[in-house]
Amino acid sequence: MGMAQLGNRLYTGESSFDFVGRKKLWFLIAAALVLVSAVLLWKPGLTFGIEFEGGSEFRVTGSANQDAAREAVQAVVPGSEPTVTSVGQNGVRVQTETLTSGQLDSIRGELAQRMRVAETNVTTSTVGPSWGADVTNKAVTGLVVFLVLVSIVMTLYFRAWTMALASLVALFHDLVITAGVYAAVGFEVTPASVIGFLTILGYSLYDTVVVFDKVRENTTEAFLKRDRTFSQAANLAINQTVVRSVNTTVVALLPVAAILFIGDLLLGAGTLRDISLALFVGMLVGAYSSIFVATPLLVVLRGREARVKELDAAATGPARTEDTVAAAEPQA
Repeated sequence: MGMAQLGNRLYTGESSFDFVGRKKLWFLIAAALVLVSAVLLWKPGLTFGIEFEGGSEFRVTGSANQDAAREAVQAVVPGSEPTVTSVGQNGVRVQTETLTSGQLDSIRGELAQRMRVAETNVTTSTVGPSWGADVTNKAVTGLVVFLVLVSIVMTLYFRAWTMALASLVALFHDLVITAGVYAAVGFEVTPASVIGFLTILGYSLYDTVVVFDKVRENTTEAFLKRDRTFSQAANLAINQTVVRSVNTTVVALLPVAAILFIGDLLLGAGTLRDISLALFVGMLVGAYSSIFVATPLLVVLRGREARVKELDAAATGPARTEDTVAAAEPQA
């Protein structure tokens, strides 16, 4: 059975997976992933780039000898532990704590001598701690503003605060797990990473809105016909959109995976690697949360409402007559 045929069967209800009925399992998996990510964020923790912490940076072109670069810094600043990474196939980036102008000149000369390149092939830059703190504050502000706007828009669009809350929980799930992966692999958190985080939150939100839109359509019909419980209508909505979500995610992940592979292994470009890792993990986790976290959580939140309890009782109780069932069936 092809994906198109499976999608048609799921959309019409001929085939169905019980996503909502297994919500405890999905919540357990999500909680375990968030817990592991939280532990990783505590230890070893995130590695923040020079843009956030401040410091000095050297870029050398024409040589990829990382040991020589490390020795050059330690020759001028004994006991220092510089961060040395490859840039492309014939260059390195060296990051240190903030240095004086004299130390910068001395290390530049040492790098040129030990790596056997001209001094013009060594560039230096320094980021002050105040500038790094400003970048951090703006990143946090951007995230908070994004979440506030999401809450307002979702509440107004769906006219239900429960959908906004379920969406925020799913976004929190995506953000924590993505950050946990960053901590696990040791990639630096840079402004490009922050852009990636905000991008995947938007992608995850889009996926959730598509499912919620179908949930609203199905549950509105269920309230009128009284032929399905709220959870059955929500589960049908997931089945109707799951193939689309999977296809969209796979298509989006393919170019991101290519960027991650080329940027990290071939080009050694930190910016490409940082943003592509956030996009790859975030899109994958976002697809999971929109299907397995957001909608089942919405069912739990709405299940406490008197109107929903009344619907469930009417859809499953013995009070339904043959005329009611016939009226609920779609007309040819």
